[in-house]
Amino acid sequence: MTAVDGASCRHSRPRPLVVVVGATATGKSDLGIGLARRLSGEVVNADALQLYRGMDIGTAKLAPEERGGVPHHLIDVLDVDEPASVSGFQRAARKAVADIESRGHHAVMVGGSGLYVRAVTDDMRFPGTDPALRAALEEEAAGAGTEALHRRLAVQDPPAAAKIAPGDTRRVVRALEVMALTGEPFSAHLPAYEYVRPTVQLGLSLDRDELHRRIAVRVERMWAEGWPEEVRRLLDRGLRADSTAGQAIGYAEVLAHLEGTLTRAQAIERTIVRTRQFAKRQETWFRRDSRIVVLDAQAPDLLDRALAAVAAA
Repeated sequence: MTAVDGASCRHSRPRPLVVVVGATATGKSDLGIGLARRLSGEVVNADALQLYRGMDIGTAKLAPEERGGVPHHLIDVLDVDEPASVSGFQRAARKAVADIESRGHHAVMVGGSGLYVRAVTDDMRFPGTDPALRAALEEEAAGAGTEALHRRLAVQDPPAAAKIAPGDTRRVVRALEVMALTGEPFSAHLPAYEYVRPTVQLGLSLDRDELHRRIAVRVERMWAEGWPEEVRRLLDRGLRADSTAGQAIGYAEVLAHLEGTLTRAQAIERTIVRTRQFAKRQETWFRRDSRIVVLDAQAPDLLDRALAAVAAA
Protein backbone atom coordinates (compact mmCIF):
# COMPACT_ATOMS: atom_id res chain seq x y z
CA MET A 1 0.00 0.00 0.00
CA THR A 2 1.41 3.39 -0.97
CA ALA A 3 1.66 6.38 1.36
CA VAL A 4 -1.27 7.97 -0.45
CA ASP A 5 -3.38 4.83 -0.17
CA GLY A 6 -2.65 4.67 3.55
CA ALA A 7 -3.74 8.26 4.01
CA SER A 8 -6.93 7.80 2.03
CA CYS A 9 -7.94 4.67 3.92
CA ARG A 10 -7.91 6.25 7.35
CA HIS A 11 -11.40 7.72 7.09
CA SER A 12 -11.82 7.60 10.85
CA ARG A 13 -9.40 10.48 11.29
CA PRO A 14 -10.03 14.00 9.95
CA ARG A 15 -8.22 14.74 6.70
CA PRO A 16 -5.45 17.26 7.45
CA LEU A 17 -5.07 20.54 5.69
CA VAL A 18 -1.79 20.28 3.77
CA VAL A 19 0.30 23.45 3.69
CA VAL A 20 3.44 24.03 1.62
CA VAL A 21 5.57 26.96 2.81
CA GLY A 22 9.09 28.26 2.37
CA ALA A 23 11.07 31.13 0.95
CA THR A 24 10.51 32.48 -2.54
CA ALA A 25 12.02 30.44 -5.40
CA THR A 26 12.20 27.18 -3.42
CA GLY A 27 9.68 25.35 -5.63
CA LYS A 28 6.51 25.56 -3.53
CA SER A 29 4.14 25.76 -6.51
CA ASP A 30 5.50 22.62 -8.16
CA LEU A 31 5.33 20.61 -4.94
CA GLY A 32 1.82 21.86 -4.24
CA ILE A 33 0.64 20.72 -7.65
CA GLY A 34 2.37 17.37 -7.25
CA LEU A 35 0.69 16.80 -3.90
CA ALA A 36 -2.71 17.87 -5.19
CA ARG A 37 -2.50 15.50 -8.14
CA ARG A 38 -1.56 12.55 -5.93
CA LEU A 39 -4.09 13.37 -3.21
CA SER A 40 -7.04 14.25 -5.45
CA GLY A 41 -6.65 17.78 -4.16
CA GLU A 42 -7.13 21.41 -5.02
CA VAL A 43 -4.70 24.26 -4.33
CA VAL A 44 -5.49 27.32 -2.22
CA ASN A 45 -3.11 30.20 -2.89
CA ALA A 46 -1.45 31.79 0.16
CA ASP A 47 0.78 34.27 -1.66
CA ALA A 48 -0.57 37.74 -0.89
CA LEU A 49 0.46 39.22 -4.24
CA GLN A 50 -1.00 36.44 -6.35
CA LEU A 51 -4.40 37.61 -5.13
CA TYR A 52 -4.06 40.48 -7.62
CA ARG A 53 -5.31 40.31 -11.19
CA GLY A 54 -2.67 41.15 -13.73
CA MET A 55 0.29 40.76 -11.36
CA ASP A 56 1.48 37.66 -13.17
CA ILE A 57 5.10 37.91 -14.25
CA GLY A 58 6.38 39.63 -11.11
CA THR A 59 4.71 37.14 -8.75
CA ALA A 60 5.78 34.02 -10.69
CA LYS A 61 2.10 33.16 -11.02
CA LEU A 62 1.55 29.93 -12.93
CA ALA A 63 -0.59 30.27 -16.03
CA PRO A 64 -3.72 28.07 -16.05
CA GLU A 65 -2.08 25.65 -18.49
CA GLU A 66 0.87 25.24 -16.09
CA ARG A 67 -1.24 24.13 -13.14
CA GLY A 68 -1.30 20.44 -14.03
CA GLY A 69 -5.07 20.33 -14.34
CA VAL A 70 -5.39 21.12 -10.62
CA PRO A 71 -8.04 23.69 -9.60
CA HIS A 72 -6.50 26.76 -7.95
CA HIS A 73 -8.37 29.11 -5.60
CA LEU A 74 -7.78 32.70 -4.40
CA ILE A 75 -5.77 33.72 -7.43
CA ASP A 76 -6.81 36.87 -9.33
CA VAL A 77 -9.47 37.94 -6.84
CA LEU A 78 -8.43 41.57 -6.26
CA ASP A 79 -7.83 44.58 -8.50
CA VAL A 80 -4.51 46.36 -8.08
CA ASP A 81 -6.17 49.41 -6.54
CA GLU A 82 -7.67 47.30 -3.72
CA PRO A 83 -5.84 46.67 -0.44
CA ALA A 84 -5.25 43.08 0.63
CA SER A 85 -6.02 42.27 4.26
CA VAL A 86 -5.09 39.27 6.38
CA SER A 87 -8.55 39.15 7.94
CA GLY A 88 -10.23 39.14 4.54
CA PHE A 89 -7.91 36.42 3.35
CA GLN A 90 -8.61 34.37 6.47
CA ARG A 91 -12.33 34.35 5.76
CA ALA A 92 -11.92 33.59 2.06
CA ALA A 93 -9.29 30.88 2.53
CA ARG A 94 -11.17 29.04 5.26
CA LYS A 95 -14.27 29.07 3.07
CA ALA A 96 -12.27 27.76 0.09
CA VAL A 97 -10.85 24.92 2.21
CA ALA A 98 -14.31 24.01 3.50
CA ASP A 99 -15.73 24.03 -0.03
CA ILE A 100 -12.93 21.78 -1.31
CA GLU A 101 -13.45 19.31 1.50
CA SER A 102 -17.22 19.32 0.98
CA ARG A 103 -16.51 17.95 -2.51
CA GLY A 104 -14.46 15.13 -1.01
CA HIS A 105 -11.16 16.60 -2.17
CA HIS A 106 -7.97 17.41 -0.29
CA ALA A 107 -7.09 21.07 0.31
CA VAL A 108 -3.44 21.98 -0.35
CA MET A 109 -2.53 25.54 0.65
CA VAL A 110 0.63 26.91 -0.96
CA GLY A 111 2.45 30.18 -0.33
CA GLY A 112 5.22 32.09 1.34
CA SER A 113 3.17 34.78 3.10
CA GLY A 114 3.67 33.51 6.64
CA LEU A 115 1.08 35.66 8.37
CA TYR A 116 -1.55 34.73 5.81
CA VAL A 117 -0.82 31.04 6.34
CA ARG A 118 -1.08 31.29 10.11
CA ALA A 119 -4.31 33.24 9.82
CA VAL A 120 -5.84 30.11 8.30
CA THR A 121 -4.14 27.39 10.32
CA ASP A 122 -4.11 29.04 13.77
CA ASP A 123 -6.52 30.85 16.10
CA MET A 124 -5.84 34.40 14.95
CA ARG A 125 -8.24 37.29 15.56
CA PHE A 126 -7.79 40.73 14.13
CA PRO A 127 -8.56 43.98 15.95
CA GLY A 128 -10.10 46.73 13.84
CA THR A 129 -8.25 49.58 12.20
CA ASP A 130 -8.38 53.36 12.39
CA PRO A 131 -7.28 54.92 9.08
CA ALA A 132 -6.59 58.32 10.64
CA LEU A 133 -4.50 56.83 13.45
CA ARG A 134 -2.59 54.61 11.06
CA ALA A 135 -1.92 57.53 8.71
CA ALA A 136 -0.58 59.59 11.61
CA LEU A 137 1.74 56.76 12.69
CA GLU A 138 2.95 56.24 9.12
CA GLU A 139 3.63 59.95 8.80
CA GLU A 140 5.58 59.86 12.06
CA ALA A 141 7.57 56.86 10.82
CA ALA A 142 8.40 58.72 7.61
CA GLY A 143 9.56 61.77 9.55
CA ALA A 144 11.26 60.42 12.66
CA GLY A 145 12.15 57.00 11.26
CA THR A 146 10.68 53.58 11.94
CA GLU A 147 13.41 52.88 14.48
CA ALA A 148 12.07 55.68 16.70
CA LEU A 149 8.63 54.10 16.69
CA HIS A 150 10.18 50.73 17.39
CA ARG A 151 11.91 52.16 20.48
CA ARG A 152 8.53 53.38 21.71
CA LEU A 153 7.11 49.90 21.09
CA ALA A 154 10.01 48.38 23.04
CA VAL A 155 9.09 50.52 26.05
CA GLN A 156 5.35 49.85 25.85
CA ASP A 157 5.45 46.17 24.83
CA PRO A 158 8.92 44.53 24.98
CA PRO A 159 7.71 41.06 23.86
CA ALA A 160 6.14 42.51 20.71
CA ALA A 161 9.22 44.63 19.94
CA ALA A 162 11.41 41.55 20.25
CA LYS A 163 9.42 39.85 17.50
CA ILE A 164 9.31 42.78 15.07
CA ALA A 165 12.36 44.02 13.17
CA PRO A 166 13.18 47.70 13.89
CA GLY A 167 12.91 48.54 10.20
CA ASP A 168 9.60 46.78 9.54
CA THR A 169 7.43 49.88 9.24
CA ARG A 170 4.18 48.09 8.48
CA ARG A 171 4.34 45.79 11.52
CA VAL A 172 5.64 48.46 13.92
CA VAL A 173 2.83 50.82 12.91
CA ARG A 174 0.25 48.06 13.22
CA ALA A 175 1.46 47.12 16.71
CA LEU A 176 1.20 50.71 17.95
CA GLU A 177 -2.19 51.11 16.25
CA VAL A 178 -3.62 47.99 17.92
CA MET A 179 -2.36 49.08 21.35
CA ALA A 180 -3.90 52.52 20.93
CA LEU A 181 -7.23 51.03 19.85
CA THR A 182 -7.50 48.22 22.40
CA GLY A 183 -5.55 49.52 25.39
CA GLU A 184 -3.82 46.13 25.50
CA PRO A 185 -0.26 45.08 24.62
CA PHE A 186 0.07 44.03 21.00
CA SER A 187 1.69 40.79 22.18
CA ALA A 188 -1.63 39.86 23.78
CA HIS A 189 -3.02 39.54 20.26
CA LEU A 190 -0.20 37.31 19.00
CA PRO A 191 -1.48 33.73 18.84
CA ALA A 192 0.15 30.64 20.24
CA TYR A 193 1.35 28.05 17.76
CA GLU A 194 -1.83 25.99 17.96
CA TYR A 195 -3.76 24.65 14.99
CA VAL A 196 -7.50 25.20 14.80
CA ARG A 197 -7.86 21.99 12.78
CA PRO A 198 -5.71 18.99 11.74
CA THR A 199 -2.86 20.40 9.67
CA VAL A 200 0.49 19.27 8.28
CA GLN A 201 2.94 21.94 7.18
CA LEU A 202 5.76 21.12 4.78
CA GLY A 203 8.57 23.65 4.62
CA LEU A 204 11.01 23.71 1.71
CA SER A 205 14.62 24.42 2.57
CA LEU A 206 17.31 25.36 0.09
CA ASP A 207 21.05 25.99 0.33
CA ARG A 208 21.64 29.75 0.58
CA ASP A 209 23.92 29.97 -2.48
CA GLU A 210 21.44 28.01 -4.60
CA LEU A 211 18.57 30.14 -3.34
CA HIS A 212 20.40 33.33 -4.27
CA ARG A 213 21.23 31.90 -7.70
CA ARG A 214 17.58 31.01 -8.33
CA ILE A 215 16.42 34.46 -7.25
CA ALA A 216 18.83 36.19 -9.63
CA VAL A 217 17.85 33.92 -12.53
CA ARG A 218 14.14 34.42 -11.80
CA VAL A 219 14.37 38.22 -11.69
CA GLU A 220 16.36 38.37 -14.93
CA ARG A 221 13.81 36.07 -16.58
CA MET A 222 10.89 38.20 -15.38
CA TRP A 223 12.35 41.26 -17.04
CA ALA A 224 13.03 39.30 -20.22
CA GLU A 225 9.41 38.09 -20.22
CA GLY A 226 8.08 41.66 -20.19
CA TRP A 227 7.74 42.77 -16.58
CA PRO A 228 7.89 46.49 -17.50
CA GLU A 229 5.10 45.98 -20.05
CA GLU A 230 3.01 44.24 -17.39
CA VAL A 231 3.45 47.20 -15.04
CA ARG A 232 2.45 49.64 -17.80
CA ARG A 233 -0.79 47.71 -18.27
CA LEU A 234 -1.39 47.74 -14.52
CA LEU A 235 -0.93 51.51 -14.41
CA ASP A 236 -3.91 51.75 -16.74
CA ARG A 237 -5.87 49.62 -14.24
CA GLY A 238 -5.13 51.89 -11.29
CA LEU A 239 -1.75 50.71 -9.98
CA ARG A 240 -0.16 53.42 -7.82
CA ALA A 241 3.26 53.62 -6.26
CA ASP A 242 1.73 54.12 -2.79
CA SER A 243 -0.72 51.19 -3.05
CA THR A 244 -0.24 47.75 -1.52
CA ALA A 245 0.43 46.27 -4.95
CA GLY A 246 2.64 49.14 -6.07
CA GLN A 247 4.94 48.78 -3.08
CA ALA A 248 5.56 45.08 -3.76
CA ILE A 249 9.14 43.95 -4.28
CA GLY A 250 10.06 44.35 -7.92
CA TYR A 251 6.95 46.28 -8.88
CA ALA A 252 8.25 49.33 -7.01
CA GLU A 253 11.56 49.00 -8.84
CA VAL A 254 9.90 48.63 -12.25
CA LEU A 255 7.79 51.71 -11.52
CA ALA A 256 10.93 53.65 -10.62
CA HIS A 257 12.53 52.50 -13.87
CA LEU A 258 9.50 53.60 -15.89
CA GLU A 259 9.62 56.97 -14.13
CA GLY A 260 13.30 57.33 -15.04
CA THR A 261 14.75 57.27 -11.53
CA LEU A 262 16.38 53.85 -11.95
CA THR A 263 18.13 52.34 -14.93
CA ARG A 264 17.14 48.84 -16.03
CA ALA A 265 20.31 47.40 -14.49
CA GLN A 266 19.76 49.28 -11.22
CA ALA A 267 16.13 48.16 -11.00
CA ILE A 268 17.08 44.53 -11.60
CA GLU A 269 19.89 44.60 -9.04
CA ARG A 270 17.76 46.31 -6.41
CA THR A 271 14.99 43.77 -6.97
CA ILE A 272 17.43 40.89 -6.54
CA VAL A 273 18.77 42.38 -3.29
CA ARG A 274 15.30 43.07 -1.88
CA THR A 275 14.12 39.59 -2.84
CA ARG A 276 17.09 38.00 -1.07
CA GLN A 277 16.30 40.06 2.02
CA PHE A 278 12.67 39.02 1.83
CA ALA A 279 13.65 35.36 1.49
CA LYS A 280 15.77 35.68 4.63
CA ARG A 281 12.78 37.11 6.53
CA GLN A 282 10.63 34.26 5.27
CA GLU A 283 13.16 31.71 6.47
CA THR A 284 13.28 33.36 9.89
CA TRP A 285 9.47 33.40 10.13
CA PHE A 286 9.04 29.75 9.25
CA ARG A 287 12.01 28.63 11.37
CA ARG A 288 10.17 29.83 14.47
CA ASP A 289 7.37 27.33 13.82
CA SER A 290 8.57 23.96 15.13
CA ARG A 291 5.49 22.22 13.72
CA ILE A 292 6.77 22.56 10.16
CA VAL A 293 8.23 19.40 8.60
CA VAL A 294 11.36 20.64 6.82
CA LEU A 295 12.14 19.06 3.45
CA ASP A 296 15.17 19.49 1.21
CA ALA A 297 13.85 21.31 -1.85
CA GLN A 298 16.48 19.61 -4.03
CA ALA A 299 15.82 16.06 -2.85
CA PRO A 300 15.19 13.79 -5.88
CA ASP A 301 12.38 12.07 -3.96
CA LEU A 302 10.86 15.29 -2.61
CA LEU A 303 7.28 14.42 -3.54
CA ASP A 304 7.51 10.99 -1.94
CA ARG A 305 8.89 12.51 1.27
CA ALA A 306 6.10 15.06 1.30
CA LEU A 307 3.46 12.37 0.78
CA ALA A 308 4.96 10.33 3.61
CA ALA A 309 4.68 13.34 5.94
CA VAL A 310 1.05 13.81 4.94
CA ALA A 311 0.32 10.12 5.53
CA ALA A 312 1.96 10.29 8.96
CA ALA A 313 -0.34 13.19 9.87
